[in-house]
Amino acid sequence: MVTRVDPQGAASEAGLQRGDVIVEIDRKPVKSVDDFEKAIAKNGGKQVLMRDENGLEKCVACGLCSVACPADAIYLEAAENDGTVQAGPRYASVYQIHKTRCIFCGYCEEACPVGAVFMGKDYELAVYSKDDFVWDKADLLVPASVAR
Repeated sequence: MVTRVDPQGAASEAGLQRGDVIVEIDRKPVKSVDDFEKAIAKNGGKQVLMRDENGLEKCVACGLCSVACPADAIYLEAAENDGTVQAGPRYASVYQIHKTRCIFCGYCEEACPVGAVFMGKDYELAVYSKDDFVWDKADLLVPASVAR
């Protein structure tokens, strides 16, 4: 049974209410909280681009995440840092994930040699504009203040 719904979240906008009962996820029955947690733990949520302990972007724009993506959902452009970006010497000047293509398989996270890509736990991903179906670097990058 749903015990809490964020009034500002997509679940609320979709009509989910306190007291609703979730009976299945991905055509598998949900009979307990444990069943629910196991079902959602198998799937990663929205990807997050991480920063290191100094607040610098971890992504070195190697492109392995893009190559590993079976849905061809990741696009990035590498650039050399001239000192104006909080990143190492090489970084992704453009990093985009096309939400309509992403299958949340986690291959991008597994392929990243520096731990820059993390499958987050944000599952409320509904949007109302077609422009919001592409996550760009600003949407994915952990704020510098959170990384420290």
